[in-house]
Formats: sequence, structure tokens, C-alpha cells
Amino acid sequence: MAAIMGNTQTEQVYDLLIIGGGPAGATAALYGARADLKTLVIDKSLGAGALGMTQKVDNYPGMPNATGPEIVRTIRRQAESFGAEFVQDQVIGASLDGEVKEVHTGNGTYRGRAVILATGAMGRSNYVPGEERLVGRGVSYCATCDAAFFRDQPVAVVGSGEEAVEESLYLSNFASQVILVHTGRQPKASPHLMEELEKNPKIERVSGRLLEVLGEQKVEGIRITGPEGERVIEVPGVFIFMQGNKPVTDYLMGTVPTNEDGTVIVDRRTYETRVPMVFAVGDLLGGEVKQAVIAAADGALAAVQAEKRLRGRKQARSDWK
Repeated sequence: MAAIMGNTQTEQVYDLLIIGGGPAGATAALYGARADLKTLVIDKSLGAGALGMTQKVDNYPGMPNATGPEIVRTIRRQAESFGAEFVQDQVIGASLDGEVKEVHTGNGTYRGRAVILATGAMGRSNYVPGEERLVGRGVSYCATCDAAFFRDQPVAVVGSGEEAVEESLYLSNFASQVILVHTGRQPKASPHLMEELEKNPKIERVSGRLLEVLGEQKVEGIRITGPEGERVIEVPGVFIFMQGNKPVTDYLMGTVPTNEDGTVIVDRRTYETRVPMVFAVGDLLGGEVKQAVIAAADGALAAVQAEKRLRGRKQARSDWK
């Protein structure tokens, strides 16, 4: 891997950086790599996106009765066969001005000449009391970024999906105890992750729903409600991985214009945003039909347009091979 870990900047400049590895991002990688573009996909978790969490899909062409993760893995393998690279990391910021774009993650900075945003619409618009006020003061959304701050201390993780399980397992390498708060009887994660979760002596599972993050200047605990009523869990840190249906654009910090509903503004012919050489695809664009096949098509078209712009052509190349 060309990237240098440990919050340092890699000298490698990719032709195409793709943020998000679901059907849109993985398909964009397939088309970019097949066009001989040096392509990198940054994705925080296979199970973090809408398709990755879906256990049965019967309308994706050519893959009847497949699971969401199976579809994504198949597209990724095909993209990798043409040279696309995939890294598991969480994007926490981006510098998109200039000819070389920079994408900042918990493990370092990646650089590229064009960027495709494919982070989907699993963001949240509603926060619990205390959450926004204490972001950066004990509230975190990135274990890779902040786990080391809680070495030998107890932490809470809130979430019911595969991402919450993965982050709990990662945090157990640092924290003295990890309390995973999830709705339902158990989190929804792949069998091998659930097996790891069950075997980890540092992780405690609690069924409940987050009501409030407690503390004035820093996190002092969380208040949850569950089968036994309300309770307070005293922890100095809480990692929140609750899902919603808002376009995930927080890492852009307003650098890419959006509509009032949070969807990214693009030229629908080229998929380019109002920031030159930055494209957006899939559920980031909204639309009435939110289907994996539509997202994949968006990814293909955006990659074709990015390749055209990178190589200075006025028209996209026809490719029937």
C-alpha cells in the first residue's frame, strides 16, 4: 500500500480517489482502474453502508438472492483485478481546492487528481441531548482516530450494525472495557464478527437506546433506556455509530455545496460538483429510486467523466470491450 500510516502524508498521487466503497464507489473503482487510472477507494467498513447491511437482495441484475455484502465484495474483487486499491479507514476531512486534492483519514492523508464522493445516505440529522456540544470532548465517530485517547479507560459504543461491532473490537485493543449499547437482542453483524465479539472478554453488550450524553466540559457518561428502564453508564468517552437516512457529507465540512436537504449539487450530465474535479454519486444525490443498481450506474458514469477530464478529452471514450 502506497499510503504511509500514522498521520503522515503519502507522496503517492492517485489519479482517482473514491470515498466510499459501496456499489457506487466500487463500480467507479472498476471503471477507473480498467481505464488505467491509478485508483484508490477509502471505505470505513463493508457493513457500514445501506447495501452492506442488507441481508437479501433479489433485484440486482445477475445476482439473484444475494446478500448486500456479497454484491459489494463481487464488485470490489472485479475492480481489484484491474488494479484498484481498497483501504479500510475513516475520512475525517478533505482539502479539495487545487489540482491535487487531499483526503484526510484517521491513519494519514491520501492525495489525488480527481475525487468521487460515494458515501451514501446513512447519516443522522437528529442528535441526542449533549451529543453535539461534546463532540471532540469525549464524543467521537471514529475509533481509528480517537481510540488511543482512551487507553486503559472504559468507553461506550452506541450502534446496532456491523460498523459498531467492528469499532468495538478495535477499541478493545486500547480501552479497559467496551460497553456496546445496541437495540434488539443482538447487533446485526456477520457471523465471524459476532463470534469475535462473543469471545472478547473486554466487551460487554447492553440492550438499550441512547437518550443523552452526560457532562458539562467533557463526557462523564451516557443515559440509556432498555428492557429494565433507564440507567446511567459512567464513561469518559462514547463512540456513536447510529444510522439514519441523511446524505453523509459531514467530513466535507461545507466545502462542497449541497441542497437544503443535504444532497450534493452536481451537473447531472457529468456528476461533477461545483468544486472542479470532485464528483458525487449514488444516494448523495437523492432521487426517488434508491437502488444499488442505480448507484452502480452513477459510479460508472462519474468514473468515465473523471477519466475524460483527467486526460483532457472533450468527449467520453466509447468502450464496448
